[in-house]
Amino acid sequence: MSSSQYDFWLLDLDGTLVDVDPQYIHEVFDGVGRRLGLSFSDREGELLWYGIGDARDGLLAEHGIDPEHFWDVFHSVEEPKNRAAATHLYDDAELFVPDIDEPVGVVTHCQEYLTGPVLEALDIEDWFDTVVCCTDETGWKPDPGPVELAMTDLGVAHNGHTGVLVGDDPRDVGAAHNAGLSSVHVRRRSYEHLLPDGGNTGPSVDADQRIGSLTDLDG
Repeated sequence: MSSSQYDFWLLDLDGTLVDVDPQYIHEVFDGVGRRLGLSFSDREGELLWYGIGDARDGLLAEHGIDPEHFWDVFHSVEEPKNRAAATHLYDDAELFVPDIDEPVGVVTHCQEYLTGPVLEALDIEDWFDTVVCCTDETGWKPDPGPVELAMTDLGVAHNGHTGVLVGDDPRDVGAAHNAGLSSVHVRRRSYEHLLPDGGNTGPSVDADQRIGSLTDLDG
């Protein structure tokens, strides 16, 4: 990809490069529900997992669950080895990412204790020059903080380099724009079937490129 118009690439992880088996989502939310004294349907588990539109906030409010407490319980349920075993790499990611000649990094909401084992299990650690896992300290996409940290790690911050952030979520697109980068939205799946009457899946995705596969990228 030596003719790329970009000097560096930043990529989201979950839903962009990798994803998990649906059964794993259901198993995780069975465990979360037991610890919270609740029962989540498979549909609710997927809505909570993917954070579709405002569905996660609405469901937590409906069940009377404090979001901070929810995430504490969620992270206590997930085991790195189980998450890694349930994660698969998208075929187009395997075709696309290793051919990137420019510096490339990951900016992900997936926490460090899970991200490392996933990258190791899939044998893709050496694809990336930096991996930034969002935290309360770095900020959460669409906050530009974690994106700017990745740019600093790559040595491309505030020096005129042209970069792009690729992700499957409107928050990825927002983070790209807030950090002054080009944005690419990759639509991996349809969520309308999970929402009442095919309802709103969240804010419109005003990305510079919209694609269905990483191999469609106009780099």
